Amino acid sequence: MKEIISTPKAPAAIGPYSQAVKAGGMLYISGQLPIDPATGAFAAGDAGGQTRQSLENIGAILEEAGCGFGSIVKVTVLLADIGDFAAMNAVYAEYFTEACPARAAFAVKDLPKGALVEIEAVAVCG
Repeated sequence: MKEIISTPKAPAAIGPYSQAVKAGGMLYISGQLPIDPATGAFAAGDAGGQTRQSLENIGAILEEAGCGFGSIVKVTVLLADIGDFAAMNAVYAEYFTEACPARAAFAVKDLPKGALVEIEAVAVCG
């Protein structure tokens, strides 16, 4: 059985998908754009600020599901420009300090709404 996880503390899906799906003790969090849910706009214009907002959105979804950042086992980071890797990584390191999850980071041609960063995560969340 799967459970749809949704919270107004993270931006609503901009297409036919859920913020997250919980199934079999796993939580699959859809890619989070750096949208401030209070305003519907990007929180910051630089990659560091956008990384922070994307991770804050992930945190809100984790909280709604009864989990925390420590339950994340895999993260995928999408960057519009690989040149932003260091700025993203610096902010990312604030959220993951010990027993860090597995991670992949990719540069992609474009991200929705012209974002610089999009982050998805998988957590063990019983």
